[in-house]
Amino acid sequence: MNLATMLLDLLFPPKCPYCQKILAEPRAPVCPRCQKTLPWLLGREGERRVDFTEGCFSPLAYRGLVSEAVQRYKFRPVRAYCVPFGAVMAQSLQDRLPERADLITWCPLSRERLHERGFDQGELLAREVGKRLSLPVAGTLRKVKHTDPQSGLEEESARRANARGAYAVLPGMDLEGHIVVLVDDVVTSGATMSECAGLLRMAGAAKVYGLTLAQARRD
Repeated sequence: MNLATMLLDLLFPPKCPYCQKILAEPRAPVCPRCQKTLPWLLGREGERRVDFTEGCFSPLAYRGLVSEAVQRYKFRPVRAYCVPFGAVMAQSLQDRLPERADLITWCPLSRERLHERGFDQGELLAREVGKRLSLPVAGTLRKVKHTDPQSGLEEESARRANARGAYAVLPGMDLEGHIVVLVDDVVTSGATMSECAGLLRMAGAAKVYGLTLAQARRD
């Protein structure tokens, strides 16, 4: 830990992103209490079937303190949450991925949403996961249609219609034979991830795995 980091920790003690209590261990991604009580998804619970992917992995269920933390990350915004979120996502990927990935990428925001928010939450998560696992990270897609937020749509059919045609592969992108991990913050119906994964497959990706912090479970 360098001096600048130590001074920042003294002035602004890191907090648990979920309960917002000060962390006794500043570099920990979660406090001991939340480590025990958060809705962790163990084993096959943390895998979701998504079209055009080999499956989507998520360490947490999207409810309670987890949903509140994601909302703060995206809309307050607290962009520093990408570090503790990325830590548990990287662990989930390491535990579940059956083969080494060639590339980590993300489901991008539209230009309008990026300007409004100031950062792309998916990109920050992807870069944190890539850094922790020593894997290449690069943008492969762009959002070509500004759509309503998926979180405001209840029906799965509406979510799929909203995502359809909203993305495109970046010019010159060649993923021939690559194993790609596609990152987003939350998976609900899988409409956004499916749309993006299908494009990556069309660009030559041999396999696409999804990775999110949380999954919204309808059970």
